[in-house]
Amino acid sequence: MNDESVDVLIIGAGPSGCVAAAYLTAHGCDVKVVEKNKFPRFVIGESLLPRCMDHFEEVGLLDCLKAEGFEVKSGARFLRDGVVCDFDFSEKHTEGWDWTWQVPRADFDSVLAKEVIKKGVDVAFEHEVVDVDFNDDGSSVTTIKNLAGEISTVRAKYIIDSSGYGRVLPRLLDLEKPSELGDQSSVFAHVKDVNRPEGVEGTQITFDVLSLRTWLWVIPFSNGDTSIGIVGSHEFMELFQGNTSEKLTEMIKHSAYYRDRFKDAEFKFNPIEIKNYSKSVKQLYGKGYVLTGNSAEFLDPVFSSGVTFATESGLLAAKLITKELAGKAVDWEVDYSDYIKKGVNVFSTYVKEWYTGNLQKLFFHRPENPSIKKQICAVLAGYVWDETNPFVKNHHRLVKTVAHVIDMESKKGE
Repeated sequence: MNDESVDVLIIGAGPSGCVAAAYLTAHGCDVKVVEKNKFPRFVIGESLLPRCMDHFEEVGLLDCLKAEGFEVKSGARFLRDGVVCDFDFSEKHTEGWDWTWQVPRADFDSVLAKEVIKKGVDVAFEHEVVDVDFNDDGSSVTTIKNLAGEISTVRAKYIIDSSGYGRVLPRLLDLEKPSELGDQSSVFAHVKDVNRPEGVEGTQITFDVLSLRTWLWVIPFSNGDTSIGIVGSHEFMELFQGNTSEKLTEMIKHSAYYRDRFKDAEFKFNPIEIKNYSKSVKQLYGKGYVLTGNSAEFLDPVFSSGVTFATESGLLAAKLITKELAGKAVDWEVDYSDYIKKGVNVFSTYVKEWYTGNLQKLFFHRPENPSIKKQICAVLAGYVWDETNPFVKNHHRLVKTVAHVIDMESKKGE
């Protein structure tokens, strides 16, 4: 049985793990990444936010991504009952990147992983973490199994769990807890977009709101494929019978805007169905470990926050571990947990208020309020830690307050 020792073991080679590994390696840390899957592999989370561009740039992963020619995302469009709400990331409250990408994650994640390997990171694909034992000082011994069933161990001073939906440490350490967000389900696939129109209409990410809790996403890629999926309540999902292909085909017909564009489209793989996708944990860190990205908290895909939280938390975890390895004090509760939760709480409010209908009122009310729209746009761009933005600092009450004002104005106009 092989036994090796490193400074930091990272579980998962997705965006969070790669950003963390790139930073740690650049700062002289000995890092090993273990990844259960073989790349390229399919994963959802194909729409990025501008905030994550800061992270890729800081750790030297931006140029390799630019070279791939992924579809540029300069904003997002929301449709409901013939009303269009179009957000332009160049017109937002917070300074920062005004574009990002829409990506097939299999290709995107492979580019990142290859680049960190070039930087000298040891990445072991098709290696699964099966057990972890922590010592009193936080150091650990992780048991790993490869495809042949061979067992090895890795001794580490720290573990970063960037396993995403695998949620390795939450499962092994009993850290799971129910999400506060409502139960939603999704069915999605990729299609060859043979009826894609020219120009922005054919390339812009769009969310078509079918009802209060049901919406369709359309995410075009530069390779000619498009990701399409439906998110809805259990009640909506139960209206459709058959296999996932039959279900998604019938669901798309409920979109007056997109039914003709995708009526003849063939799915490139059997549509995938995920139920009760929102997840949470009891804590974000412990002695010798830290949870990042979806291994910590998975919200809802409506605002595409997944990759941004993954890279934000992965980079912050790497910085704090580097600081501790240098003998400096770190307050993980304040410096990591409180900080990450602050951003998560902002997005959680927006997700909750989307499904109450309050946020939808702000999106689709006419005439638009340009100042409010810029502030909301900054949130949708991922700048959820900027408390100069009223819709960040006062997120718990401001969405409700403005929605109430809209209701009052509507009643006066009746």
